[in-house]
Amino acid sequence: MIYPDTSFLCALYVPQSTSTRAIAYVGGLSDPLESTSLLFFEFRQSIQFQVFRHSKDRNQGYPLAIAQSASAALQSDVKAGLYRHAAVDWADVHQIGGRLALQHTVKGGHRSFDILHIATALHLGVTEFLTFDGNQKRLAEAEGLVVPV
Repeated sequence: MIYPDTSFLCALYVPQSTSTRAIAYVGGLSDPLESTSLLFFEFRQSIQFQVFRHSKDRNQGYPLAIAQSASAALQSDVKAGLYRHAAVDWADVHQIGGRLALQHTVKGGHRSFDILHIATALHLGVTEFLTFDGNQKRLAEAEGLVVPV
């Protein structure tokens, strides 16, 4: 079982320096990626925030058309079965997240959503965690998850 974070999803659906690696990795999979409502919420929020940034400074973020294309491509992949929606006990995820925060945040400076994604992966019992965020990668590996990209 493999769980991606938002940085990985963004690399799949919005052209960036890590997109080639993300697309190649997903192309080699035979099973769907695990997904949750949290993952899709943060993805949607992230692309909308980039549109906001672009509206304030054309050198930042990206235009609405890119966000709409990314959202449509994700929905298409959901319908095609690239993702398997996991049933999550959010109370357990929050408990795991609380432990991670106490053990790692003061030393590593981890953000709430990063902790929640790793807590979700641990809750689901996944073996691989996909991220392009270096700080999140360190936390995932500290918790025994393999980060192959």
